[in-house]
Amino acid sequence: MNADALPYTLLLVLTELAVGGLWVLWGAHVRGHVARSFVQFSSFLVAVVAALALLAALKVSVPAEVDGYALDGAFMGPARLLLAVALGLATAYSLATLTPGRLPALVLGGAASLAGLGAIAALAGVFSPPVWGYAGVFLALAVGALAAGGVSLGMVLGHWYLVTPRLPERPLRELTAFLLVALVVQALLLAPNLALPRQAIPGGPDVPLGQNPFLWLRIAGGLGLPLLFTYMAYDSSGIRAMQSATGLLYIAMALVLGGEILAKGLMLATAVPS
Repeated sequence: MNADALPYTLLLVLTELAVGGLWVLWGAHVRGHVARSFVQFSSFLVAVVAALALLAALKVSVPAEVDGYALDGAFMGPARLLLAVALGLATAYSLATLTPGRLPALVLGGAASLAGLGAIAALAGVFSPPVWGYAGVFLALAVGALAAGGVSLGMVLGHWYLVTPRLPERPLRELTAFLLVALVVQALLLAPNLALPRQAIPGGPDVPLGQNPFLWLRIAGGLGLPLLFTYMAYDSSGIRAMQSATGLLYIAMALVLGGEILAKGLMLATAVPS
C-alpha cells in the first residue's frame, strides 16, 4: 500500500471504532446490566474517538483515485456531515449519562448510533467503485465496526470487574459472545468478497491474491487468533476468572484493530473488502 492511502485507512478504522463503540455501548445500556459508571466513561471515550474520526474526514481530500484505487467523492460531503452529527449526538449522549434520567440518554445514544450508521453507509459509497458492489464495502465496514467496538468496550468492561469483583458476570459474558458472532460473520464474508469479480488496481500487488502474505496474515492474525482469544475470554468469564478474561481481551483488541488496519490496506491495494 502506498503512503498516499494511509490517511484513508486511518479514517476508516477510526470511524469503525467510534461507530462500533456507539452501537455496542448503546446496546449494553439498553439492556441495563452494566454499571452506570461504565456507561459514563465509555460514552466519553466514544465521543473522543468520534472527534478524531471527524477530524480525519475533514483533513483528507477525495480525488478521483488514490494510488490507482477509484473513489467517489460525491459521498464524502454526506459522510462528513453525518460524522459531525454523530459527534454532536455522542457528546450529548455522554453528558446525558451524567444526569439521573435514563431515557433521554438512551434516546440520544440511539440517535447517535443511527447517525453513525449513516456515516458508515456514506463512506461505503466513497470506497465502493472498484469493489464487486456497494454491499461488499458496507458490510465489511459495518461488521468491522461491531468487531472493533465490541472488543474495545469488552476490554474496558473487564476493568470494572478488577475493581469490583462481585459484579455479575452476565454483561461481560454477553459482550464476549456478541464479539464472537461479529468475528464469525467477518470470516464468513470473506468468501464472497474473495470470489466475486472486482476491478484491478493499477500498481497493485504483482502476486496472485491467494499468494499474498498480507491476506493470510489478515485471516490468521486478524480473524483466527482473535476468535480463539475471545472464546477463551468468554469461557474465563463464565467461571469468573475476570482477570484472565480482561488480559485475553487486551490481546484480542490488539489483534482485531491490527487486523482492521491490515484489511483496509488490502482493500485499497486489491479491491477486496475484508
